Amino acid sequence: MHDMHAALRRLDLNLLLVFDALYRHRSVAAAADELALSASACSHALSRLRGTLDDDLFVRYGSAMQPTALADQMSQAVADALHLLSDNLGSAGPFVPATSTQTFTLVATDFTAFALLPGFIARLQALAPDLRVNVVYSSHRDSLEDLAAGRAHFALSFADAESTSCEGVESLDCFTDEYVVVARKPHPRISDSLSIEQYLHEKHVVVLPWTSSGSVIDSALMKSGYRRRVAVQLPSLMAAPFIVANTELLLTLPRRAAEQLSKATPLAIFPTPFDSPGYTLRVYFHIRHAGIASHAWMREQLIRALDEGHDQKPSSKPGKK
Repeated sequence: MHDMHAALRRLDLNLLLVFDALYRHRSVAAAADELALSASACSHALSRLRGTLDDDLFVRYGSAMQPTALADQMSQAVADALHLLSDNLGSAGPFVPATSTQTFTLVATDFTAFALLPGFIARLQALAPDLRVNVVYSSHRDSLEDLAAGRAHFALSFADAESTSCEGVESLDCFTDEYVVVARKPHPRISDSLSIEQYLHEKHVVVLPWTSSGSVIDSALMKSGYRRRVAVQLPSLMAAPFIVANTELLLTLPRRAAEQLSKATPLAIFPTPFDSPGYTLRVYFHIRHAGIASHAWMREQLIRALDEGHDQKPSSKPGKK
């Protein structure tokens, strides 16, 4: 008997679902909720897994369950194996959206999720109410490795000069957008228009979801010999417009986000007073999923949701990045 098989014979493979949920949520209650178990059943499963592997796996620290070194070592292999099993078992029979309980993992930043998910999730709720979407925060600029490794089914990312390619990954174009500048309404020094002199004189809020990657706006300014004054740097877009609405700071962000967020807080929107880059939002996926009926159905729903939610219809023909 293979050593691998011997190790698996000692383990109830259902316990790996509990391990994966606990590792992602760091909470017995949240893991139990995801798996439709009681908290006591989830705790019992964890006890069995601890006994089988002879390790605590998760220890309570404050209000969260923190993984041990062994749990950290196991986590990626378990997640990859579960994704592989889910994809292949899910494609074994016909896909029925109305009754499917499959889970799809999508990698995104808060802005890319904001741009796509509202219309997409509304569509899924109408057509496949029991299907689950697990959105994982993008921790680096290029999340295509998550697709290649099988950790995700889709990734939302910008297509620009800094993007890189990944073998086997294809994409759907969502929409192309431009950057604008927003300021509080009214602003004491800015009224009907915004000049480059005013832009450089004021202080700014900058959103950098990836600390290892610089701002494309700062790069564009440097090309013109300009440098702006940054007062606040944030990892997330969502708080930024509300900071701007309550201060005299400026924020440069995509037009679609500015127009949506200006409905919730008083913001004036101006064209950038310098040559700023445009960008295209894309949905990426790996070709290993291309023949799976459920994945093909999800791609079609993405296309339809984007077609309904934006003036520009996305291409239904995948293209390599």
